[in-house]
Amino acid sequence: MKLTSTDIILRAPEPSDIDMLYLLENASGMNECGFATAPRSRLEISRYIESYNADIYSARELRLIIIDRATGQSVGTIDITDYEPRDRRGFAGIAIVESERGKGMGTKALDLLCSYASEVLGMHQLAAQIACDNEASRRLFDRCGFKPCGMLRSWLRRGRHYADAIIVQRLFPD
Repeated sequence: MKLTSTDIILRAPEPSDIDMLYLLENASGMNECGFATAPRSRLEISRYIESYNADIYSARELRLIIIDRATGQSVGTIDITDYEPRDRRGFAGIAIVESERGKGMGTKALDLLCSYASEVLGMHQLAAQIACDNEASRRLFDRCGFKPCGMLRSWLRRGRHYADAIIVQRLFPD
């Protein structure tokens, strides 16, 4: 299965993605999406790309770069994390550079990822954790067939305060 649509391509990280990844990894407000507690350097990102393991079965995760077909530019990332092959499940995550948001690329990328997860990897489900006040992400996952299935109270630390998170999931037909 090709990870392409008329508007986007999903592919493994390459050295040409360093600047885009640097922007995403160091963007303010993106820290609740990952585990970074300090700024990432270009060297650190370069080393990550060099050592990237695309085998989801051994790495238990898959990171793909979202490419805008019209410009050929990398505009974001989409991931499967916490992959469990026995239970055929994992978590989906997506990040789009701020200047490219609102153009529909996130929806197309998440649809492609879901098709790949279901048809190629044989996954039973994907879930996602979203801050309750992140309306854009909630709408994105809703458009792609994810349904709310739980809430985690005071789950995301924001300085001295905490925000609730909602868990959404999409089950794939067997």
